[in-house]
Amino acid sequence: MVPIPPETFETVWCGISLVIRYECRWLDSEATNVAHLQIESVARERLPITETGYRSHFLLAAEVEEAGGPVAYATTWLDDMARSREWKRYAEVSRQLSLF
Repeated sequence: MVPIPPETFETVWCGISLVIRYECRWLDSEATNVAHLQIESVARERLPITETGYRSHFLLAAEVEEAGGPVAYATTWLDDMARSREWKRYAEVSRQLSLF
């Protein structure tokens, strides 16, 4: 089987530039459909799914397709996690100016 190179997408989520890489057949096997999704903020800004600005995630390719593709899956995931109390608190604090 010929390896399928990862697809790369660029998008902006809530003002944060992202690069999304997606391998629909990470295990290079037709028997399994384990996919690999990588989400990275270009400036390594914190995201609701990672404090470092980078997240590697393994999942079923069918989940990505059902969501409408890698970008739709990633942005929906980010939107869902942005509703968390922790992210809302972080977003509020990061908007406030600090004198120290």
